[in-house]
Amino acid sequence: MTIGRNGADMGHQAREQVQRDILNEVGPAVDTLVQQVRRQVPAYRALDGSRLPEVRAITAWVLTRSLELWVDGGDFTPADLARFRGIGAARAADGRPLPAVLRAYRVAATALLEHLSTHTADLLEVEDVFALANLWLSGLDTISESLYAGYTAAAERLSGDRNRALRDLLDDLVTGRHSSAGALADRTSRLGVRLPDPYCLVVAEPDPAQPAAARETALPEAAAAAAAASLADGLAEPGGGTVLMTTRGPRAVLLLPAGTAGELPAALALHHWRGCAITGEPIEQIPTAYRLAADALDTAPVHAYGTEALLHDADAYVLALLGARPSGSPERVAHAVLGPLLRPDRRHLVEALDAYLDTGSATAAADALHLHPQTLRYRLRRIRELTGRDPRRPWQRLTLDIARNLTTRRTS
Repeated sequence: MTIGRNGADMGHQAREQVQRDILNEVGPAVDTLVQQVRRQVPAYRALDGSRLPEVRAITAWVLTRSLELWVDGGDFTPADLARFRGIGAARAADGRPLPAVLRAYRVAATALLEHLSTHTADLLEVEDVFALANLWLSGLDTISESLYAGYTAAAERLSGDRNRALRDLLDDLVTGRHSSAGALADRTSRLGVRLPDPYCLVVAEPDPAQPAAARETALPEAAAAAAAASLADGLAEPGGGTVLMTTRGPRAVLLLPAGTAGELPAALALHHWRGCAITGEPIEQIPTAYRLAADALDTAPVHAYGTEALLHDADAYVLALLGARPSGSPERVAHAVLGPLLRPDRRHLVEALDAYLDTGSATAAADALHLHPQTLRYRLRRIRELTGRDPRRPWQRLTLDIARNLTTRRTS
């Protein structure tokens, strides 16, 4: 594809001036193109904020490169085409449909011509605008072929190596590389899987307190992969969705049906691992759940794991609050720790918990509430059953104390 010139120095200078004007304030031009693409292509309109910087970066590069070719003439180089193939491969990986990608480039081309016609009418001749239109008309074939080649090669790899494809899917889920619910549905349909909903996201690592951990540190990533596979084996719940697993450094990451969460302590103990399981986040918040679990493993004191070697949502939210992270909001902590106790008809259980935490003993708490000690102990058992928190254990007592004080502050 060769870009024609109008043969006159004045015309060439006008194109250079337009190029300088646009590139000196490339942000507004990029905004115009991206807005048009998002307005006309539904797959791009559904993109979340985490994906827009990439779209803007690609748009800025294509715009800059197109103006260079328009001014200087020439063809897209092998390096340019390789980059387009890479863009196509990335779109296959994040599940964005190929027709939507190709349409986005056509929309951007039209938007660029309209932008030039509106903002540079006093500088350009008809021949100049025609030359840019001709660049895009002929160049779109080359671009489309490169995008298609990269997309289909990546799609074949994703479909051909199923285990790798499933790991790639979970990698993209935990890092937030999926553009929309529609794109995710398209990708899971292609792979023939169904995401567990509700789900349990587990991040696990060798327990340093166990002797087996020392034998696994020589090849931590290989050990994590083996442990992830072993942990996943047998945890699938019939009809509950596909079990996904991957590794993040020396840690194993699993996405399981929420109904299997009760089996995790035994599975972790078998491998001398410890972990954090998050079950309270919606499916679109898997990246949040992963960060929450990973941060909890980074910061939890040893005694927080208890006998199960497993942290839960409540532990993770309390740790996030103590670490001043955004996910550790007071409302989330209170709900995660005390959830079942927040019903109005269970106010007597909250009063029993308050008295026990304030006095430190069931007998003293019963005296404070004018109850029989056995009644107070029964209420403490109900608190353990409903919350999974035992106020006699130091870490769980701390989480309950923090949550009840947050609840008191909110209602006072």
